[in-house]
Amino acid sequence: MSRPFEGIKVIDITHVLAGPFSTNQLALLGADVIKVENPEDPDQARNTGSDHSLNECNMGTSFLTTGSNKRSFTVNLKTKKGQEIIRALAKEADVLVENYRSGALSALGIGYEDIKKINPKIIYCSLTAWGQEGPRGQQTAYDQVIQGYSGMMSITGNSETGPMRCGPQLIDFATGTTAAFAISSALFQRERTGNGQYIDGCLTDTAFILMGAQITGALRTGKKLDYQTPDRGQATHSEYMAKDNMLLLGASNHRQHSRFWELVGQPERANKSDSHRRHHRAHEAEALKKLIATKTAQEWEDFLQDNHIPAARQRSVEEAISDPQVSHRNIFHCYKDGSREVAGEYTVPVAAFKYAEEGPRVDSPPPSFGQHNTEILRELGYSRDEIAELKKSKIIG
Repeated sequence: MSRPFEGIKVIDITHVLAGPFSTNQLALLGADVIKVENPEDPDQARNTGSDHSLNECNMGTSFLTTGSNKRSFTVNLKTKKGQEIIRALAKEADVLVENYRSGALSALGIGYEDIKKINPKIIYCSLTAWGQEGPRGQQTAYDQVIQGYSGMMSITGNSETGPMRCGPQLIDFATGTTAAFAISSALFQRERTGNGQYIDGCLTDTAFILMGAQITGALRTGKKLDYQTPDRGQATHSEYMAKDNMLLLGASNHRQHSRFWELVGQPERANKSDSHRRHHRAHEAEALKKLIATKTAQEWEDFLQDNHIPAARQRSVEEAISDPQVSHRNIFHCYKDGSREVAGEYTVPVAAFKYAEEGPRVDSPPPSFGQHNTEILRELGYSRDEIAELKKSKIIG
């Protein structure tokens, strides 16, 4: 067997996180992903991350996160010869992904309509902040800007903290995941129809989809959305302070709710309707506050999970990823001996799913800036002299 996208060529003209993550997911499943960057202006992810020494050599940890299994090609898209190279690549490609300002690549003669003329079967995916058209079509943004714009921050936090940005780049990663799904679906559709496809994806759409449950409820009831705390309206689906740490309790459905109260010796609270639970939430919560404080959070987690009731003590990220279950799932890849441009061990995420056979895997480390220039141009038929001239004229790096 082979991985799903082996034999699929992807031109990756993206930067930062959402776009690069989408193509990274395709690369992990076997696609040949060629990452295109300006020789004078590297992807800013290469200069971003907590290890400043890596930032200085264009291998920042933000880039390492999404760079595995890709080939790096640097070319100036604002030159005619650079555009010719992109068209030559796209002519033989299956997918092109870009996340520049709406219309930017069309102005250079390498937009969807331009590429479609030479490759009708191309899957062309554009990712922007607000979409290709509309009143904000020409505006730009990053994850945190969209978190503020979409209202996501207004329902994150509590009355004491006020609106808060979600810690990870939630919208970027979700947009990348959505884009990878959209591209995969378009490739599947092409197998049936023989036709290419244009995909218009954006961060704001993703933000609203992520808040879909809240938005559906708010539009139905007309009630203003407030902070979405761990308390989901039922006392046994909330958080409580144990002896030493916070416990997240999720005895949500009727069976779990009843089983919980029976296990803790208060069967009179079991077998109640949802309506009863809502109306008596305050009394249940007061009882739980006292009860949970009698044991450590780990003691509660062990006891409740042994009885099939959702619960977990609050952990730090560092503590969580060292849990044996995470090791068992093996969703991270460790470059134990470093790689070409990165000395020493480092770890990158792979994928949030597994296949029984031939699933996502890391084959090669994130490439250095322009590492595959000569290799890719030779594949396109350029001679050594032509490549040397492109370098001399700074069309490639």
